[in-house]
Amino acid sequence: MTSMAHSGGLAQPIAPPPILDLTRISLFADLDGTLAPIEATPQEVRPDADRRVLIDALRDALSGCFAVVSGRGLADIDRLLEQRVPAVAAVHGLVRRSAEGEIVADAVGAPSLQRAFGILRRFAADRPGLIIEDKGPAIALHYRQAPGQKRACHALARRLAVESGLEILEGHCVIELRLAGPDKGRATAAFMAEQPFEGRRPIFLGDDLTDESGFETALALGGFGVIVGRGRPTAARYALRDVEAVHAWLKRALARAPK
Repeated sequence: MTSMAHSGGLAQPIAPPPILDLTRISLFADLDGTLAPIEATPQEVRPDADRRVLIDALRDALSGCFAVVSGRGLADIDRLLEQRVPAVAAVHGLVRRSAEGEIVADAVGAPSLQRAFGILRRFAADRPGLIIEDKGPAIALHYRQAPGQKRACHALARRLAVESGLEILEGHCVIELRLAGPDKGRATAAFMAEQPFEGRRPIFLGDDLTDESGFETALALGGFGVIVGRGRPTAARYALRDVEAVHAWLKRALARAPK
């Protein structure tokens, strides 16, 4: 089975989002391209002092109703955020940690993934610029530094998915093979059924195709999505230009929050 992130079939939003009332919402945010800038390789993203201050302030103002929902592995998210966010959905929802710090959804590798990893590694060895990222329950093939290899990367991933029964997720200059399981939308819905998120309005903030399920879930539960960047149809209702605009928008909400 293969699974593609979808666009929701809606028009690209042009309006910036309203300033949030942080006492009434639960905030779900992607990491790369949303809270942190996208770098040439995933390893080049580092912890950041300004991001640290912003995340601490959001966590407090939201009374803990803040979760990071990312394609990165859990340990990598904790490294970048310096373990400041208890509630995390990693590997696009395959691994989830509650606000209480409990791992409530987990996934481990499988023989089909290990076989695919070996094939992808040999494929990348002959193609400079390709990067293979082993996430445990998923494998990412990055071609940001070798954009001419996009077609070959997608063709190989699709063939491996058919042969192994793995799912496919497409993102910005990356294609992933992963075990079947929750996506970002299902992870968001699971958070919203738990304390402290339950009863608040969900807002999902992200930039990538894999964030579309999060936008759709937020909309279905009475909230909305905010896409970072423009240029494609999306289920998000509002748009922000880039990571700097995201930080500025969140800081405006913090300025209005009760002290």
